[in-house]
Amino acid sequence: MSVINTQPPRPAVEPSPPPPILRGDPITGNRYTSRDFMALEWERMWTRVWHIGGWAADLPQPGDYITHAIGQESILMVRQEDGSVAAFYNVCPHRGNRLVHGDLGHAKVFTCSYHSWQFDRAGTTCRVQDPDDFPQGNPCGKVRLSAIKCEVWGGFVWFNMDPNAPPLRQFLDPVAPQFDKYSMDGQVRVLYLTAEVNCNWKIIHDNFNESYHLPTLHPELSTFIEDAYQDTMFDLYASGHNRMRMKGGLPSLRAHSVTDVAQPLDDILRTWDLDPTSFQGHARDARQALQQQKRRLGTGRGFAHYDLLDDDQLTDYHHYTLFPNVSLTMSADGFQLLRPQPHPTDPEKCIFDHWFMVPVVPGQTEAMTPVGPRPLAEAEHEIFKHGEQTLGFVADQDLSIAVGQQLGLRSRGFKDAYLTGQESRVRRFHEMINDYIEGRR
Repeated sequence: MSVINTQPPRPAVEPSPPPPILRGDPITGNRYTSRDFMALEWERMWTRVWHIGGWAADLPQPGDYITHAIGQESILMVRQEDGSVAAFYNVCPHRGNRLVHGDLGHAKVFTCSYHSWQFDRAGTTCRVQDPDDFPQGNPCGKVRLSAIKCEVWGGFVWFNMDPNAPPLRQFLDPVAPQFDKYSMDGQVRVLYLTAEVNCNWKIIHDNFNESYHLPTLHPELSTFIEDAYQDTMFDLYASGHNRMRMKGGLPSLRAHSVTDVAQPLDDILRTWDLDPTSFQGHARDARQALQQQKRRLGTGRGFAHYDLLDDDQLTDYHHYTLFPNVSLTMSADGFQLLRPQPHPTDPEKCIFDHWFMVPVVPGQTEAMTPVGPRPLAEAEHEIFKHGEQTLGFVADQDLSIAVGQQLGLRSRGFKDAYLTGQESRVRRFHEMINDYIEGRR
């Protein structure tokens, strides 16, 4: 009896684009320590790129607002009556007082705490004290908060301080369509951590631009994730964004044994009603078996979003580093944001965010996150200094080296990075920064 496959054929993984030609710009220590270099980054790069200002789910109703600090700026984002989101510099145009001091909330009007000027949700002055005492005329209806570009995509609220900036999806070319199958805007942020770390922001983002460190810092991953560069795909794009595609559900070519099933791969197989012992001796076959089993059982278990994903997306990790400082690791069961931001005043410190988002699955009340199980609900914001609490075991391992590297980069003995081929994304990242600073972008 023949079996008819009624499912449409799954598209093959698209070929990698030709990589941009690298110039070989030096990566010197002063880039991580110099206040002058920090100032150039701010004026010529940070103020011209798109930033994630927050999670759109925090703005369900008109008048809901969030703020986001970057450098010494604060940005106010407000849900409008028509459902759009508007963004403003968080400053009163009267005398420069910070207008909103909280992270999020709801307001019919925004009232300055200094002289009680009020602004409506669209940023227009709607009430002032002594309106007849202004020689240049009543500011109501005339003076506005300073607006900046704002868009919503992928579950995030984005802003750009450059009035001449391209639209967000153009800035994200060509990676934006690659995210669409993950239905990011329907997920829940179950982890929301922010820590101050004693290193320059680029040290952390350098780390996310390469997998060369995995055998040293994350050896336990090799039992179920491919971390060998020979079997990992690296895509560099002309826009400065890049992607690393790592196979999951199989032991790495670097693993102690590439044929035997070890923890946690055995538990992953059991979760999907597969017998780990049946893969002993040929453990790298587990990846395809997991894809087939997730395809067969996923919808019945409430994972309806699996139908939107390609087979490789059911098991593999698609790790994106979006220029200049956002890392998104996409998987079938959630995605992770890791983001270092510049410290407001000190080039040898940064602000590090770790978010984790998961799909809503009927019947589930908690989600497994990098810091353990958390309620399947929007998380409270936890703010602390690095070392006071965990950022997740993998992130903790990454940051364990960051402070020491910051110290080493101050040494006269460090002249330039000596990179492997698999670290080309690090070189490309620094060349993009140079392009902005030197006027090529």
